[in-house]
This record gives sequence, C-alpha cells and structure tokens, in this order.
Amino acid sequence: MTEVVDTVPELADFRSEVRSWLSSILPPRPTPSPDDRPDLAVFRNLSDDDESALLDAVREYRRRRFDAGYGAVTLSVEHGGRRLPASFASAIAQAEREFDVPPSTELISVTTGLVGPAVAMFGSDEQRETYANPLLRTDLLACQLFSEPGAGSDLAALGCRGVRDGDEWIFNGQKVWSSGARFADLGMLLARTDPDVPKHKGITAFLVPLDLEGVEIRPIRQMSGGASFNEVFLHNVRVPDSMRLGDVGAGWKVAGATLAFERTASGSVTRKKGGSVAELVTLAQSLGVAGDPLVRQDIADVYIRSELRAATADRVARAAAAGISPGPAASVGKLMASDVLSRIGEIAADLLGENISARVNDDLFAWSEHVLGSPGYRLAGGTDQIQRTIIGERVLGLPSEPRENRDRPWSGRDKR
Repeated sequence: MTEVVDTVPELADFRSEVRSWLSSILPPRPTPSPDDRPDLAVFRNLSDDDESALLDAVREYRRRRFDAGYGAVTLSVEHGGRRLPASFASAIAQAEREFDVPPSTELISVTTGLVGPAVAMFGSDEQRETYANPLLRTDLLACQLFSEPGAGSDLAALGCRGVRDGDEWIFNGQKVWSSGARFADLGMLLARTDPDVPKHKGITAFLVPLDLEGVEIRPIRQMSGGASFNEVFLHNVRVPDSMRLGDVGAGWKVAGATLAFERTASGSVTRKKGGSVAELVTLAQSLGVAGDPLVRQDIADVYIRSELRAATADRVARAAAAGISPGPAASVGKLMASDVLSRIGEIAADLLGENISARVNDDLFAWSEHVLGSPGYRLAGGTDQIQRTIIGERVLGLPSEPRENRDRPWSGRDKR
C-alpha cells in the first residue's frame, strides 16, 4: 500500500503518480469504433449472470485500487485513506477516464460512496473494524434500505418498525427502490423505533445482513427493461443491537449525512449515463437534420444546460476540496443533471419519430432505453420536487412549504 504522509502532496504530482499506477495494471481506454453499438441506457438492463460478472470485474479493480492507497483517499488512515482533500479523489476519477477501468454499478457506488463512509463516520469501534474497510474495499457490498412505498419523498414518514427485545431488535416493514439488493451482503436500514416522538426523532439506523431469516428480496422490472432495483420485505427479522449505527433515535442524523453524500454524487454525475449531448449531435447528423435551425436551437439549448451543470458540479467539488459543505449547490447540480438527461431524451424522441418505438434500426432503437430510463433519474438521489423545495427555501429565501404539503408523500424519494 502507498505510504501515507502527513503533508499534502502537490496535486499535479499526485495525478502523475495515479496515472503511473494505472498504466502498470490497465491498458489505455480503447478508441471508440464507428461500428460500436451506442450505450444509451440510463439504467442498465442486464441479466443476473451478467450483473454478477460485472460486479466481479469492478470489485477486483476496486480492491487493487484500495490496496494501492487510492480507494478512499479523503478518509482517515485507519480506513485505508490518506486524509487528502476531495480534489485528489476527483483527480483519480479523471485519470481513470484515460484507462480501460471496469465500469462501476449503482451497488458499488452505494457501498463505497454512501454506506462505507457512513459506517466510518457513525459506527462503533467494533463496526468500523468489522465493516468499514471491507465495504470501502468492496469485500462486502451494501444497499440502502431507506425508501418506502407509503412514505415517498417524505423520508421521515417511514413506517418500517423496529422493536427492541433485549439485546436484539425485531423489524417488520417494506423498503423499495433498493439498487442491487439481490447482490448485497448488508442493507443500511432506517426504522422507526419510537412512534411516540416527533417523526424525525423516532428513527434509528442499522446494518442488516440480508441473508437473515425473514428477509425477502424481489426485483422490480423497470419500463426500460432492467431489474436492478428491488423491494425488500422484512418479516420479524431479528438483528443484534451491536448492528445499530449511531445512537437510538439518531437515525435522522445518520440519514442526513448519507443523503448529503448521495446528492453530491448524483449532482456530480461522474459516471457516464447513456445519451450525451455529443451522441445527440451524432444522431442529428446521421438523420441529416443537423443543419435544421430548430434542431440546432434545441441542441444548443441542452448543450448550454449541460455545460452549466458541469460548472455547478465543479463548484461542488471545489467546495468539498476546501472542506466546505456544498449545501444547496448539490441540489442545484442534481436538479440540472436530471433536467439535461430528460431534455436529451425528448429531443432524440422528436428527431426519431416512430423509430423510437419501432425496431427498424437497432442503433436508433437504442435511444428508447434512454427515453424510458431518464424519467427515473428525476427520482434517484432525491426527487426534483424535493430539490426545488431546498433551493426555494435555502437559496431564494422563500417561505417554508406549508406543513400539509410537506407531509404529503411524492412518488418516491430515491432509487437506491
């Protein structure tokens, strides 16, 4: 493992160091061929066997990266980190784009970007020793068990109950939109442990092994074809109190920190999601309409929005690098990211007409996966409505949303 030093290295030197390490284990990223089929899916449509193979490949790489000292550079030394600013993590991501790195998945992102850091931040000494490094190294995989069918975006209205029974807790309830739950070892669960206090104060966080008796996981088939999301049912599931994450009743604090990790990651959109502005331009050119003034106007509009989103994501990254909370800026970036994806799909559908639904040409029909998948990104990482509420109240200084509206669930908080 790379030696951890007390001083912060020069960022340029660090970039060179990372590139040198990557070149020692991976070939350069291959140049796209005109014959390559476009990958336009926002959410993957894979069989379980293909998903397992993808997870095996990315986990092998993540373990090598962790062991080399590049897996959790912003975290503490005891968790395999180097206590470096977030800009150094961004430098690793940028360097990886130059090499043939196995593509990541939502489950990997949740494990290493959300649950692992949450355990490192809030876990007991025993939990940190047992789970933090294995999660960050992807020896263990973890999903989120936050969203519920009856709570929607009002996460504090969750109904999954946790009742204490001596040194154990008994859980009953249902969770939904849990990415990768079928392949996960653990679930980070939010449960209502005290129904007699205000709803934000009666929630506790837990780590739940998903192979326990009483846990049932069912895949959810999406309209875009994939089934990476799941609903998870808990029937009298017994979990020892040693798996509690943080204090009893402090689950909202744990959830807030985890959602901040999630929203920042969603707003940054470091992982390519199918259907970019460049691919939209290629589509217009292939259809012979790139010179049409109305088409050019639509593409120019979404290009500008895409560049503004990238600039906002850069602001969030620079704030994190300086040790400053990104605050509402992460919500702005997340809202812009979902807007850009949806607009790209709408323009592509207008250009394709009936070809978006008739499989006359596979390359053109591939856009259907983007059109059907992009609406889901308006829910992932916090719905557009929630982002607008945050921006309205914390940026624009608008009056708080009326309580009767705030307590009304939307159609879903996230898809993780």
